[in-house]
Amino acid sequence: MSEAKKLYLKTYGCQMNVYDSERMAEALGAEGYTLTELAEEADMVLLNTCHIREKASEKLYSDLGRLKPLKQRKPGLKIGVAGCVAQAEGAEILRRAPLVDLVVGPQAYHRLPEMARGAGRVVDTEFPAEDKFDHLPARKALRGPTAFLTVQEGCDKFCAFCVVPYTRGTEVSRPVERLLAEARDLVARGVREITLLGQNVNAYHGAGPGGAWGLSRLLRELAGIPGLDRLRYTTSHPNDMADDLIAAHAEVPQLMPYLHLPVQSGSDRILRAMNRKHTADDYLRLVERIRAARPDILLTSDFIVGFPGETDADFQATLALIREVRFGAAFSFAYSARPGTPAAEKPPVPAALAQARLHELQALITAQQHAAQEAMVGREVGVLYEKPGRLPGQMVGKSDHLMAVHVTDPDGRVGELARARITAASTNSLAAIRVAG
Repeated sequence: MSEAKKLYLKTYGCQMNVYDSERMAEALGAEGYTLTELAEEADMVLLNTCHIREKASEKLYSDLGRLKPLKQRKPGLKIGVAGCVAQAEGAEILRRAPLVDLVVGPQAYHRLPEMARGAGRVVDTEFPAEDKFDHLPARKALRGPTAFLTVQEGCDKFCAFCVVPYTRGTEVSRPVERLLAEARDLVARGVREITLLGQNVNAYHGAGPGGAWGLSRLLRELAGIPGLDRLRYTTSHPNDMADDLIAAHAEVPQLMPYLHLPVQSGSDRILRAMNRKHTADDYLRLVERIRAARPDILLTSDFIVGFPGETDADFQATLALIREVRFGAAFSFAYSARPGTPAAEKPPVPAALAQARLHELQALITAQQHAAQEAMVGREVGVLYEKPGRLPGQMVGKSDHLMAVHVTDPDGRVGELARARITAASTNSLAAIRVAG
C-alpha cells in the first residue's frame, strides 16, 4: 500500500451519492488514503455532486471558491469533482475552476485511483463498457447496522425536468449473484437492514438463475439471508410497481411498511408536460392497491411546484391529491431548470408565485407528517438502534416506518433490534420506552 494520505470527501444530494462516496473512499483507500473530516488536513479533496437539487452547479463553484486559499497554501493538494454535475459539465469545470485537478462521472469512479496517481488535469465522464463494480475493492468499512446497496442505475423514463438519463445513463441492473454476495458479506459484518438503491429501483431487471429477475424476486431472495432483518428500497416510479412487488409488501416480513413513491404533480396536464406517463387517477388507484396489500404502510413522495405552465387549477389539483393520499412526508421543490432538459426551454412560472405555492404545499405536507407521527403514540414498533442518544440511557434508531425514534433503554446496544412503545411525538422524531419482546 502507498504511504498514508488523507481524503476529505463531501457528498451532496441523494442516497445513491452516499453509497457512491463510500465506494470512492474504499477505492482510494487502496491507494493509502484515509478519511478526514477537515479539508485543511487533506491531501485530496473530493466533491461528490448531485444535479437534482436546485442550483447544484452554483453550490459546487461556491465550495470550490472556498477551497482556493487552501490550494494556494498547499499546491500539492489534489481537488476532484465527481458525480452528476461532473458528468453534466465535464471539462467546463476545469475551465471555470483552474484549481480542480480531476473530474470524474458517476460511471467511471472506479478509475479514481489511477486518476489520483497521474499528473496533470484530467476528465473522465465516459460510460465505460465494463461494470465499475467489478473493478472496486471489496467493501471494508461499515458505519453501523444499516447499509445501502446499489442494485440499479440510470433511468429510461426521460421526465422533462430530469437530468438523470443524461448524467447516469439509461437503466442498467446489476446481476443477482453479485448483489446476493454483497448482501451476505454486509450481514456477516453486522448489517441488519439493507436499503436497495436505484434511480428507478423498481425497474430492476438483473440477470439471475433462470433469466432476468424483477425487484420482487430479488427482495424475496434477500429476505432468506439469515440475520437480514429489514429491507427497504428507493426510489420508485409509479409505472413500475408491478403486481408481484405490491404482493411482496404483504408477504415478505422483512420488507418494511414504508414506500417512497414520487408523483411530482396532481394535475394530469402537468404530468403530461412532465412526460410522467401516468395520470393522477392512476397514482391514486395504485395507492389503493398498495394499501390493500399493506394497510399500515407509510407513503412518502416528491413534488415539483411551479413547473412551466402550471396554473392555479393545476396547483389545486396537486393539493387535492395530497389531501386524498395523506402522506407521511415528502420532498418538495420549486421548479428549477436543468440545462439540456426539455422543460428548460419553456417559460418559467414567476419565482415569487412558485415560492408561494411551495410554502402552501409544504404546510399541508407538514401537517400530514405531524398527524402520521401523532398516530404512532401508544403503538409498539420495532426500532433498530443506530447510535447512543444525547441523554444518558437513550438509544436512537429508525422505526419500521423509517421514523427517527429516541428510546429510553439504559442497556441498549448499537445494532440491536428492539421493541419500543411510542410515548410522544415531536416535529421530526418520536420518543419511546423499550418494552419486552
